Amino acid sequence: MPPEAFCKYQSDGVSFTSTQAAQIKSIYAPLCGIDALSLKSAITPFLSGDIKLDKFHYLTKPASREDLRYPLREFFIYIKSKGVFNLFQESAAHSSTVEIGPLWHKLTRTHKAAGVELTALNFIPVTGQKVELMQVTVKNISKKSISFVPTAAIALFGRSLANKHDHEHVTALLNRPAQTKQGVVLRTTMAFNEEGHKTSHSVYYVYGVDQKGIGPQGSFPTVDNFYGESGSLLSPEAVYENQKPKVLKTEELNGKEVVGALRFKETTLKAGMSQSYIIAIGLENEVAQTLESFKQFNSPEKLAQALEGNKKFWLNKISSITFNSGNENFNAWMRWVILQPVLRRIFGCSFLPDHDYGKGGRGWRDIWQDLLSLILIEPTQVRQDLINNCAGIRIDGSNATIIGSKPGEFLADRNAITRVWMDHGAWPFLTLMLYIDQSGDFDILLTKQTYFRDPQLSRTHDKDIAWGSHYGNKLLDKKGHVYEGSLLEHILVQHLTQFFNVGQHNIIRLESADWNDGLDMAFGLGESVAFTSFYGGNLLKIANLLEVMAQKKNIKTITVSRELLALLDTLSEKINYDSAQSKRQHLYRKYFHSVQPVVSGETVDLKIEDVTRDLRAKGNWIFSHIRRQEKVQLKQGGKIYQWFNGYYDNQAKRIEGLINNTVRMTLTGQVFSVMSGMASTEEINEIIESVNHYLKDQKLGGLRLNTDFGMDHYLDFGRAFGFAYGTKENGAFFSHMNVMYAAALYQRGFARAGYEVLQSIYRMANDGKRSKIYPGIPEYFDSEGRGMYHYLTGSASWLVLTQLTHVFGVRGSGGDLILAPQLVKEEFNAKGIAAVSCQFAGKHLKVEYHNPQKRDAGQYAIKEVLINGVPITVDHLSKDMVSIPREIIVQDVAIKVTLL
Repeated sequence: MPPEAFCKYQSDGVSFTSTQAAQIKSIYAPLCGIDALSLKSAITPFLSGDIKLDKFHYLTKPASREDLRYPLREFFIYIKSKGVFNLFQESAAHSSTVEIGPLWHKLTRTHKAAGVELTALNFIPVTGQKVELMQVTVKNISKKSISFVPTAAIALFGRSLANKHDHEHVTALLNRPAQTKQGVVLRTTMAFNEEGHKTSHSVYYVYGVDQKGIGPQGSFPTVDNFYGESGSLLSPEAVYENQKPKVLKTEELNGKEVVGALRFKETTLKAGMSQSYIIAIGLENEVAQTLESFKQFNSPEKLAQALEGNKKFWLNKISSITFNSGNENFNAWMRWVILQPVLRRIFGCSFLPDHDYGKGGRGWRDIWQDLLSLILIEPTQVRQDLINNCAGIRIDGSNATIIGSKPGEFLADRNAITRVWMDHGAWPFLTLMLYIDQSGDFDILLTKQTYFRDPQLSRTHDKDIAWGSHYGNKLLDKKGHVYEGSLLEHILVQHLTQFFNVGQHNIIRLESADWNDGLDMAFGLGESVAFTSFYGGNLLKIANLLEVMAQKKNIKTITVSRELLALLDTLSEKINYDSAQSKRQHLYRKYFHSVQPVVSGETVDLKIEDVTRDLRAKGNWIFSHIRRQEKVQLKQGGKIYQWFNGYYDNQAKRIEGLINNTVRMTLTGQVFSVMSGMASTEEINEIIESVNHYLKDQKLGGLRLNTDFGMDHYLDFGRAFGFAYGTKENGAFFSHMNVMYAAALYQRGFARAGYEVLQSIYRMANDGKRSKIYPGIPEYFDSEGRGMYHYLTGSASWLVLTQLTHVFGVRGSGGDLILAPQLVKEEFNAKGIAAVSCQFAGKHLKVEYHNPQKRDAGQYAIKEVLINGVPITVDHLSKDMVSIPREIIVQDVAIKVTLL
């Protein structure tokens, strides 16, 4: 018999069951409400994890990966003649299964020796209440009646993330727990902060009721009262000694660590019968609000209705895009990937066990890359986000690094450290271009927005000591008015400043890091060849976009800040691009000095043809410069391998090639050489060969982020090289860069190579025995194949984008619909059909490709296109690419494409 699948998908094509996962303490799933203001949870097959609203409001103690080995959500049954059985511990003769769907979690643990089956269903409602609901069902699976005493228990924390280690005991002294007929309430007197204490308006609670509507007989509200001196949440004295609950005195309650331990009345179940209990763990501002919230879910009928609403909401969310290839498991797996960008919008980059470095919020790069897939998944919500986000761009081309919870709210950095990432300027254009292609909304480029302003000047080289909070966070002109420029101007500022911001090798400076945050120790002399090529490609694409906009909108000029003329140097004084020193001096003396601390407020009208000529001159110069200077050639085993160097370190030394008898190569340096359009077809073939030779792991099949540099640390380059090789940014199988590599290959027409890269990720993720994760794509896999930092990763956005727009080839171009499939023959089902459903032009599309001869990508041509069964005339852009005018998509349509 074949081995049991780690996850067995159910008939809905997304929910799954797993007996193997039920044995792993460190595997977890997310639960949450509908937005960032909702409750957020992590939950394991042992019901460990944590529950929180934000970094200031943790209902339970914050949990990192190793904390998952300890219980959190507990339910005990005391059977007089047999002992204690619970949800966390496995007994001698037991079986366990988890069943998971978006976004709910169900654990079934069978204690055969006791003759009972315990089931726990957990979810967070999508109706706005800040509560996690838990329904525990006790079933008698023996042939005799069983009597038991049930106790639910959740340890409450009720304070800030920081208090896990900072003043943990002192902040417990602020606790004012209370016993009520519904359960346990925790009110805190203050929000403790040595920089300024504040009145607390938070009420945490654990309430419960049985299936008949009967509440608990009493409670054990404190650690002392429930655990006792010798016990813990794993083995509380109150349960193991079958103590009776009592009403505690004030001095026994106040200032104590709190447990929401609820004792229900003793129950007898006949053979085959069951009894259920509803437990609510929540947070409100007033006690009355906790009661009102609990009232919405305090019966099996109400809870079932809430669960149905939860399932409907999340299934609708992930059904915005559905893939139907020849691999049903892959189709189901992709539905979880589609959910991940939505989760990141809610969780940010924090609040799950692996993501214990975060304090909430999202970074600059995160929000732009998440929008890539949200444009495809939730297109109606994106336009204003794009406009708001551009308010975080500084006039020096850098940007605020943290986006606040409110529209247009920005902070310099979550750790209050002044830093600037050199890649940040490249992502907004990429996202805007996708939005324009999908929507045809060229007007967004001419929409005006402010610039971000704080003390940081000249990309952190200078600081405005006169700046204060009275100035505000918006750039002013000389008259004291808030300056606004078009979004197009913002994009130009980001790219033109970087063209001149170069190091010794005339490559854009690495600054605090690029996409790889681990390359953070080369601020002085470091340079990023990888992202220089990306900026070069963007400059050429901006030029192309301007020409299309001019044609679509029938305009010949654009309006920009007068100071920007200094960076459009071919329109004024031509700079010698071959001189790195001349470029740096020009940036600082001609541009930075003219826009800091304020701008003139004056604008000029420029001919679009002049601007595009300047942009192309710069983009083409970058390409030719890298081709001429950055090729790596290495002869091994009688064969020559060639690729592009990706970086220079803080000693201005090239980091790739044969160095100290060690081959050093990065995947990043190759990805953007291909994606930007710089690498030729011949060079791409050389890159593929080199990547497969040096970066492909023969055992696991995936691509590593870099070869082993053979160093314990690399203080002239970045912290990444202090990590163990094969972890995080030092040679792990980093999903984000792998997916971007696949995307680049598809963009350049190398479908088979791109497919192999994506399949390597899927195989590693799907190998649950090794990856030890639920369906979805993690940030990376380590050298043992274990998936790490699951769910909250930008790789999910890129995978959705690549799968829809390049593998299935359903995408926009200036607002029109493009069909350009690059499906390989394995991706068609037995009938030669592959299909995708998605949104376009505000309508629902189902595109079905028929490949009766099962030809491979590159071998088939588009023979016929039918819309709702009617043949239409299409514009053939190539043999396997057609364009359909947007005006045709006036209703939901089914498109059938015949490939021959």
